[in-house]
Amino acid sequence: MISDSGIHALAGAAGGALSMAVTYPLVNLSTRAQVETKKQGNESTLGAVRRIIQAEGIAGLFDGLESSIVGIAVTNGVYYLFFEEARAVILRRKVSSATAGQAARTLSTVESILASFVAGCATAIISNPIWTINTQQMVQASLDESDGEAAVQMKRDPKTGEMKMVKKLSIFQTVRKMYRNDGLAAFFRGLGPALILTINPIIAYTSFEQIKNAIIARRGAARLPTGSQSATSKPVILPLTDLDNFLLGAFCKLLATGSLYPYLVVKSRLQAGSAVARRYRNSFHGLATIFREEGLGALYSGIGSKLAQSMLTAAFLFASKERIYLATKAAIRSTAKSVPK
Repeated sequence: MISDSGIHALAGAAGGALSMAVTYPLVNLSTRAQVETKKQGNESTLGAVRRIIQAEGIAGLFDGLESSIVGIAVTNGVYYLFFEEARAVILRRKVSSATAGQAARTLSTVESILASFVAGCATAIISNPIWTINTQQMVQASLDESDGEAAVQMKRDPKTGEMKMVKKLSIFQTVRKMYRNDGLAAFFRGLGPALILTINPIIAYTSFEQIKNAIIARRGAARLPTGSQSATSKPVILPLTDLDNFLLGAFCKLLATGSLYPYLVVKSRLQAGSAVARRYRNSFHGLATIFREEGLGALYSGIGSKLAQSMLTAAFLFASKERIYLATKAAIRSTAKSVPK
């Protein structure tokens, strides 16, 4: 039978795919803004949407959607698998050391950070090739405009004389192009900042776990009869509602993404493989170069759409993941009962 960690992984993958599909245009906008070195002035998000639609049609907002859904499913599946396994190991150690009560069923802040760090590093290494392919697919038009890389094929309409885009590279074409140009190393561009950005899920998931535990404990204590909150009182476990998970997920992701955004810019540029990004020796050199050549604002390019997307994605993920987890577990339990022994 599938393990509890496996159910969490499946639920995380499904919840991540759903949340990414809902918020993908915002992902596209923020990634393009991060990698474009040619200034578009003080272009608003709505202005960027209009520009992309005029040049590429509505489909331009969904470039790279296939690889993005694969990427988020793998990322979340791997993350939750490693996180829940690490969590289970830590909790077993606490129980075996005769730690009693509610504390044995929850992780402390340090324990949450440790579990998130292990899961984040594993996820960054395994999923980096997928996100590099996805970034290249998303920014093909942007790269064509900014540094002349011909990732977009244009054709002149014989009737109107206008240039029209007739094709964009598929996932397999993108993989072939990357391998042809730079070999296997192309798929691990941006791994350095990706590993640094494991701080992002550490902040997001640790704050989520700790705030969730605090809310559950507070609500449980409030449900105890007056005068019964003693050391021997059995705690009342009240799980979070869908709205709780939605709002808490959005808040925790806002903290994580907002505090680390400049690294996201460097990571996207390295993964995009643009001529400018190839001059960055490492993450810190990339940060310094962007600041020196383009100013502080360039380190926060696309932050508005990225924060909106990150908050919505995390909100949908935390809310839907818990639902999918409970439904999957109930279905497995029901199937197990129906199978004759």
